[in-house]
Amino acid sequence: MLEVSNLRKSFGETVAVDGLSFTIEPGEIMGLIGQNGAGKTTTFRLILNLLVANAGQTLWNGESIGEGLLDNIGYLPEERGLDEKLTVEQQLLYLGQLNGMTKREVTESIDTWMERFQVKGDRKDKISSLSKGNQQKVQLIATLMHEPDLIILDEPFSGLDPVNAELLEEGIRHAAKRGASIIFSSHNMANVESLCQSVVMLKNGRQVLGGTIDEVKSLFDRLKIYLEAPIATAELEAISGVQSVEQLDARHRLIHIEQEAVGRDVFEAAHQSGTVYQFSQQAPTLEEIFKERAVESDE
Repeated sequence: MLEVSNLRKSFGETVAVDGLSFTIEPGEIMGLIGQNGAGKTTTFRLILNLLVANAGQTLWNGESIGEGLLDNIGYLPEERGLDEKLTVEQQLLYLGQLNGMTKREVTESIDTWMERFQVKGDRKDKISSLSKGNQQKVQLIATLMHEPDLIILDEPFSGLDPVNAELLEEGIRHAAKRGASIIFSSHNMANVESLCQSVVMLKNGRQVLGGTIDEVKSLFDRLKIYLEAPIATAELEAISGVQSVEQLDARHRLIHIEQEAVGRDVFEAAHQSGTVYQFSQQAPTLEEIFKERAVESDE
């Protein structure tokens, strides 16, 4: 289990991380979100002791993270970098052995990992001959191939097309299934919402949201209604508190309301008009929450 307690880091008068606390259990995937400059990368570097915190501590299974624990960590930095003069095999041998694997373990597993991430090329191909996307896959393999119990990924989906993003999601889920604790940052809220059990949002180094995805969503009103009923659109628009009615298809409409309580009025009106085939009052998406809280926390 990863425990981050009251972590603080400043650079001169600029506070980059301010009193951050969270835990990640084995098998849990956490998303660390926030705008550029919110403190995400600094947080990762503090966890890894690449930066020294001004206050607070980070523990992995009750121990401070030092050199003895680094072989059990997989870290994908925001700044990607491979030696383009090496072949795929040479690069993975070098990085795998740095992470405590034997030469035999690396060489026997390369083809499996290349197939899992659908790397287009051969282990004997030079890194320079691979496309940018395939180079990124090789670096992801280097991060995951020693099967670390703590995985830290800084913007892992950056630059990946939807097909390769799905492959990465599968790789992350596979690692979590075997019990790894995983934290990653992303500006793509859809990736966070589909993968993560929990989320922490930073704003100017401070935590402004935290908890499970459901807990975070429960803090916000459910202001969208998906409706299938024979009531006329004009009747819906006439209800006080209804902002707009959008026709999704021949039978379904999306209704935006000002306050969650307006949903009761919409349901009553729809019920009086006839059979209500569908009424679903939805919580906001994580992307909607992100945008709202990013603005609110500036006030």
